[in-house]
Amino acid sequence: MKKRVYGVLGVAALMANWNADFSGYPKRTAGNEIFGSDKAFKYPMKKMWEEQGYPVLYIKSMKMDGKKQELLPRTLKERYEYIFQVKDLKNEKTPEVLQKLFQAVDVKNFGATFAEADNNISITGAVQFGQGMNVYEDARIVEQPILSPFRTASKTEEEKKNSTIGTKICCEEAHYFYPFVINPLAYRGYEELGATTGYSEEDYTLFKQTALTAATAYSTNAKEGCENEFGLFVETDKTLYLPNLTEYIKFEKEEDKNKINLSECEKILRDVMDKIQKIEIYYNPATTKLEGIPEQSQLFHIVTGKEVV
Repeated sequence: MKKRVYGVLGVAALMANWNADFSGYPKRTAGNEIFGSDKAFKYPMKKMWEEQGYPVLYIKSMKMDGKKQELLPRTLKERYEYIFQVKDLKNEKTPEVLQKLFQAVDVKNFGATFAEADNNISITGAVQFGQGMNVYEDARIVEQPILSPFRTASKTEEEKKNSTIGTKICCEEAHYFYPFVINPLAYRGYEELGATTGYSEEDYTLFKQTALTAATAYSTNAKEGCENEFGLFVETDKTLYLPNLTEYIKFEKEEDKNKINLSECEKILRDVMDKIQKIEIYYNPATTKLEGIPEQSQLFHIVTGKEVV
């Protein structure tokens, strides 16, 4: 692929918890700003790829282990052997391992650190995500008490008669905007080693399709209510370097629709338009309106994929 790609991906969370910390609350910075980690965005993408039959290395999978038939997560070595149908990783040479790693779709996009069986491989991914900051100022956290159908196992007789009470924690409404960049030159050294043919247009197309749908497709109790709401893809010459574009996008809540203001972003792109090959914007016209759209942008419906005229 002979270009760079800069962009922004937006996820809406309505009565949902897009990315919780270990306390169960939505992740927050030291300044109490709600945000989602890059891992929170990548995980639904990996799940979608796995469900579509692509080899995914860095994802949790289970096995029945030993005579006790215990259900345990696979180690990284076991996961490698499982997806690549290898009897024992120790019998494989490093060049062969490197080639197989690049066959995993998550490694091809996000890179890998693989220190197993005398291999010490570090791959910087062509796709790099930033943290997804919540851009909706009035986001509020909601706690819902939930009654369990089971009684407590407490020793006291009185408590044994009662069902347990849990808590579901979610955001009433939040909007996470993630910056990303795709640099195909990240794999140039591995191309010279013959480990990969590089990051291709096909790799980019698959990434884009998955990035625009994975949050919507991934349904768990906490994530139901999360969906892809926005996508900006700026394809540029390999020599153009752009800043974090989320810093130049404003989100506003209006009575009937959300408004995404791209005016400041448009000012930056306008001055380097001679090095920009294509601009694509994905959104839902039923729920969102755009302002300050960069010239030459192609607009698409994020749900149907059809061009918005």
